[in-house]
Amino acid sequence: MKLDRTDKRLLMAMQKNGRINNLELAELVGLSPSPCSRRIKQLEQAGYIQQHITLLDPGKLNLKLTAMLFISMDRHTPDRFEAFEQEVARYPEVLECSLITGQSSDYLLKVIVPDMDAYQEFLLGRLTRIKGVSGVHSSFVLRTIIDHKALPMDHLD
Repeated sequence: MKLDRTDKRLLMAMQKNGRINNLELAELVGLSPSPCSRRIKQLEQAGYIQQHITLLDPGKLNLKLTAMLFISMDRHTPDRFEAFEQEVARYPEVLECSLITGQSSDYLLKVIVPDMDAYQEFLLGRLTRIKGVSGVHSSFVLRTIIDHKALPMDHLD
């Protein structure tokens, strides 16, 4: 599926407001409701829209400590990496996990917890016990300056 201008406008509007109803969305992009609904369904089926979620305020949920963790592995083998990835995928504190290059680390994790005690329990009680983890370097977020969730689409023709 190749995106046209209307598809891009639909996606941008939905990224800004995930609760926008079909009637408002159709009006915003210049479609009638039925074709708008069909386009959204096509975008979902083609995989452009992965899921619909609600973003929560971490502070209201007492999740006040965000850490960026650089993880080093003892061996660079597919089975070691796969086992690590499967294990951290089960941890609700892990918001993001990326295999990285250009550093002395293999993974970058974004973790959110209530406080330093919870972080210590996460780090020492679970993360460092994963087979193959040979090093962890933690950096703590003091203040978030930019936290965009919407993806840029200006580069698309």
